[in-house]
Amino acid sequence: MASKHWHLVAYDVRDPKRLRQVAKTLEGWGTRIQYSVFRCRLDNLELERLHWELNQIMAKEDDLLVIPLCAQCAGKVPRHSTEAHADWAEPPPSFRVV
Repeated sequence: MASKHWHLVAYDVRDPKRLRQVAKTLEGWGTRIQYSVFRCRLDNLELERLHWELNQIMAKEDDLLVIPLCAQCAGKVPRHSTEAHADWAEPPPSFRVV
């Protein structure tokens, strides 16, 4: 099983139609933090798939920034919100191997 890590995904898309498509795509992969910033918890294969999907939408003049965060760094992100999506801690495992 591949391990998942937090990623900050930020974008700057010049065309309104592509902008909406990129935002809608990212809503399927993560949680919106700000207008053009999402946080996504992805393994390597999912990250590659996300890159591929965005590459199908975005043009050369658009910008994409994906910043991987290690578990220790993600745990240090300050919370200034009481919403459930504000927690960056590693979720507990859904099962335990004995």
